[in-house]
Amino acid sequence: MFAWRSFDALGARELHDLLRLRADAFVVEQNCAFAEIDGRDPDALHLLARRAEGGPLAGTLRLFPPDAAGRAVIGRVATAPAARGTGLGRALMAEGMAEARRRFGPAPIAIGAQTRLERFYGGLGFARTSEDYMEDGIPHCAMEAR
Repeated sequence: MFAWRSFDALGARELHDLLRLRADAFVVEQNCAFAEIDGRDPDALHLLARRAEGGPLAGTLRLFPPDAAGRAVIGRVATAPAARGTGLGRALMAEGMAEARRRFGPAPIAIGAQTRLERFYGGLGFARTSEDYMEDGIPHCAMEAR
C-alpha cells in the first residue's frame, strides 16, 4: 500500500519512520558516515510503502520536480530488510516513475544508482549516462529513463 506525502504533510511518526529506515539502510547497513538529512527533503515528494494498513514502513523514496536539465529525479530509495526479495523495490520504483509521469509529463527521470544495482535499474528502463563515480565511498553511476 503506497502513500505520497509532501514534506509538510508528513506526520511526525511518518517522518520518524522514513528517516529511520533511510538511516538504517544507508548509514548503518552500508557503514557509510554521511549527512543523510541533507536539507532536500522539504523540496521532495515522499513515497511511503507499507505492506498492511498501520504496519511498519517497508520502503520509501523521494521524488523531485524537474531539475535545471529538465529531468525529474528519484532518490533515497530504501527498503526494510524484511521487505527485500519481495518485489517491493521494483514496485516502489514503478510507482515513483508513474508519479513522475503524472506530475511532470514526459520529462526524463534521473537517478544516481549504486553501480551494483545497475542491472536492477536497467530492468526498469534506466540507461547509464555517466562513468562510475564515488559518492560517500560507494561506486555510483548516473542513469536516466525516458
